[in-house]
Amino acid sequence: MKYASQAVAKPYFVAALALFVAQILFGLVMGLQYVVGDFLFPHIPFNVARMVHTNALIVWLLMGFMGAAYYLVPEEAERELHSPRLALVTFWVFLVAAGLTVIGYLSVPYATLAKLTGNELLPTMGREFLEQPTITKIGIVLVALSLLYNLSLTYLHGRKTAITSVLLFGLWGLALMFLFAFVNPINVVRDKFYWWWVVHLWVEGVWELVLGAILAFVLVKITGVDREVIDKWLYVIVTLTLVSGLIGTGHHYYWIGLPEYWQWLGSLFSALEPLPFFAMVLFAFNMVNRRRRDHPNRAATLWALGTSVMAFLGAGVWGFLHTLAPVNYYTHGTQLTASHGHMAFYGAYVMVVLTILSYAWPQLHGRTAQGNRSQVLEMWGFWLMTVSMVFITLFLTAAGLLQVWLQRMGDTPLPFMAAQEKIAFFYWLREGTGVVFLIGLLTYLASFFIGVKGSPAYGGAARS
Repeated sequence: MKYASQAVAKPYFVAALALFVAQILFGLVMGLQYVVGDFLFPHIPFNVARMVHTNALIVWLLMGFMGAAYYLVPEEAERELHSPRLALVTFWVFLVAAGLTVIGYLSVPYATLAKLTGNELLPTMGREFLEQPTITKIGIVLVALSLLYNLSLTYLHGRKTAITSVLLFGLWGLALMFLFAFVNPINVVRDKFYWWWVVHLWVEGVWELVLGAILAFVLVKITGVDREVIDKWLYVIVTLTLVSGLIGTGHHYYWIGLPEYWQWLGSLFSALEPLPFFAMVLFAFNMVNRRRRDHPNRAATLWALGTSVMAFLGAGVWGFLHTLAPVNYYTHGTQLTASHGHMAFYGAYVMVVLTILSYAWPQLHGRTAQGNRSQVLEMWGFWLMTVSMVFITLFLTAAGLLQVWLQRMGDTPLPFMAAQEKIAFFYWLREGTGVVFLIGLLTYLASFFIGVKGSPAYGGAARS
């Protein structure tokens, strides 16, 4: 580490990985409930497993982003973090709030949880991905304000770089967009309209800026390419993201009661959304090919390249497959949506958090990289998780195509549950590949404890 305060990233990374494991476990429970409907019922009903699975995903990614920011900003600003103590307090507040929320999901019915947490005073609960109690949402806002206060003062009193500017812009946007989680109109159309301002403008807007900044930081460190070159690429990616993503929100407005022109605007700008991800692929591979340094952390390089490719496939290609209104008319809400969501989240956000973790963890322990055995094991984890996610996506795509054909096309379409029975074979395949993904994740975690003694010592030649 260049700065002692970067160490506050450690607990964020550890908590993120623990929540990642929990997310996958609940995903496997939920996947099995697709084909064995009473599995673990009534102890963990499907709706509860789904809430924990999706909420754990969001929370651990946010933990990862925060850890990345606390590691990255001091080094970019060339000064210590404004308040390491505040960063640690923020961590514990966030972790306790997340833990209590999950306990609430698992221990009492959702309606009871809403009553216990005073939801009637400021109703915000009951919406997909925003199921958190109102008190938890308030806690998230306070955590975000603490994070932004700490990072912004560090940034303002230190060196300004394109990477930290884009990162902070993304984090400020993330916090501001979350405020719409408190907007809960009675009118269903208005409710869904503002709901997408959180959900879409996070994952297809400001989160992409965080993704670009983290990826650029790692590439600066492992390639030694001039910052000016990387900055130009970063600005291109940011511009493409904002131009396509903001108006591209309209592809969620097709069927919720908004004016018909959104079918045209949404289709047009959504069709452009793969461009920033394609630019990211070119960016990553171009930087690695032009590298002026052979960094010993080969695993971090693999994660960086994998992030760009999988983000393009999941968020770009699979998103484009069903984003046009005439296609979305048939595919909306089917397993095609799930296939896109799985690969997009894994490629764009899970992998970039694991990228910065792969680079930063040995640095946090005084090494440029883990030992050879550790890196080999980590790369096995990379391939097991990535290949299994590709197959999960393919199986869900097949299930979605068959679902569309059976349920929404033809002269005698099947009812929903009848169609689900017909595609259960693909759910079993998805469950099997999910187990392989868990094995890959455990392999990745094991790499942190194996081969440490053979790790390269921290040397100036690899420092930038």
